[in-house]
Amino acid sequence: MPDYPDAAYCAIAPDWTCEVLSHSTRRIDRHEKAAIYAREGVSHLWFVDPDAKTLEAFELNDHRWMLLATLADDEPVSLPPFDAISFPLDTLWPESVAANGDAA
Repeated sequence: MPDYPDAAYCAIAPDWTCEVLSHSTRRIDRHEKAAIYAREGVSHLWFVDPDAKTLEAFELNDHRWMLLATLADDEPVSLPPFDAISFPLDTLWPESVAANGDAA
């Protein structure tokens, strides 16, 4: 984004969007918002589900979402558009870190 917007919205579609699914927003995120993101040309969409401890990664292809990968638990995450880096998925689940003794 060349300049930080001085408004409550952005006029430029992002390359990537990540939705954290919850019971109250799951249907809206997976259906309504996903359709809007596709319409606006967002290239990559991730759904993070803290309850299931999963990540689903999609890529926009010919105006349709194509599933790239579904990851779970502590699997390594290295997916577009961030495939130059890798991190274990369980770093997103704070209780997993605490249970492993890695948190203070």
